[in-house]
Amino acid sequence: MKNQLLAGLDIGSTEIRLVIGQLVQVENGEKLQIVGAVSAPAEGISKGTINSIEDATSSISACLEKAERLLGVSVNSVWLGINGLNLKCDRSRGVVAVSRSDNEISQDDVNRAIEAAQALSVPPNYEILHVVPMEYKVDNQQAVKNPMGMTGVRLEVETLVIQSLSNQIKNMAKAIERANLNIDDLVFSGLATASAVLDNKQKELGVAMVNIGATTTTLVVYEEGELLHSAVLPVGSGLITADIAIGLRCPITLAERIKVKYGSAKSEQFNKKDEIDMTDLLREEDLHDEISVISRKYVAEIIEARVEEILLRLDGEFKKINRSGMLPAGVVLVGGGAKLVDLVEVAKKVLRLPVSMGANKTVPTVVDKVNEQDYLTALGLVVWGEQFRRGQSNPGISLGSMSGSLARSAKKLWSIFRP
Repeated sequence: MKNQLLAGLDIGSTEIRLVIGQLVQVENGEKLQIVGAVSAPAEGISKGTINSIEDATSSISACLEKAERLLGVSVNSVWLGINGLNLKCDRSRGVVAVSRSDNEISQDDVNRAIEAAQALSVPPNYEILHVVPMEYKVDNQQAVKNPMGMTGVRLEVETLVIQSLSNQIKNMAKAIERANLNIDDLVFSGLATASAVLDNKQKELGVAMVNIGATTTTLVVYEEGELLHSAVLPVGSGLITADIAIGLRCPITLAERIKVKYGSAKSEQFNKKDEIDMTDLLREEDLHDEISVISRKYVAEIIEARVEEILLRLDGEFKKINRSGMLPAGVVLVGGGAKLVDLVEVAKKVLRLPVSMGANKTVPTVVDKVNEQDYLTALGLVVWGEQFRRGQSNPGISLGSMSGSLARSAKKLWSIFRP
């Protein structure tokens, strides 16, 4: 059973989440079955970057111990999500001559073209995570999705190269190794989440997946079945909590409880007489505060202002690729921050696009927790791992994916820290 386990580890700024799947034998081969999901508070991590290896290791170990205690499974290796403000996304082209004498394009030609695309000027302190093919050209024929078997003398590929700071990868590797874990591979969290919540039809039409976390918001955009753009923005739901704390002059923990229970992104539905009775929200540590009743409209106005800022930043990313208001399949919201009441309605207005809440579209499961917004990235990492094991192309990364390039990089970095 151990050899059949697949675990996805999503290390966030406030929570570490682990989803465990198992490949079980069925009549037609193997089927992915979700065993369970657990989480633990995150310490030593900020905006996707480790700032204390000791604290991060303790948090990861606590999550693993919880999995072993509650689910009865021992995790030895994980598919690890990488996120953070240091991620870079650049375009690059690779061109090669077709090698066969009959000019038929082979897998080797495709691989060489993608390797040529990696020859861009990567900063010395960065590592390449993924090289994602966007479009192939065979001689003068453009917009080729899969050049395998076609005839030509010149093969060109346009790619998106996703990179991360080397130190970020090294520190993640250290924390994972100290928690007695191996890394199956490192995957950009945005791609992993998309693999769980987006279907092929959405990707073909044009869709954006937006993951609103505590300190960052991750964006990936697909069109014609291929990844078109990705970004990580330095804004998240934690800023909303901080705004409430400042506006009400109350502790941050109390502000979070107000946001979760009474928060709304749409202030116009309330009037000045609508109030929030704080009695049921106050805890022992808050008793010294003199707040008893607050205006619900005022709280909603605070939230709405920050939500609009986040949405306008997203629209700014759409404008960079000339897709503002022009994604037929709209925007799919995921993450803990996406659970804010009325967010979908406000997003439709600001972004001028269809907006919906993301959901698990990939793995039917009876484990309800896995279908929650907070766990979709960890689930996506399990899905990614399953497809990699089956030799399938990962979602959004077409033929010739360099998914394994980071695995090689991680193993190289891994050896630095192993005794």
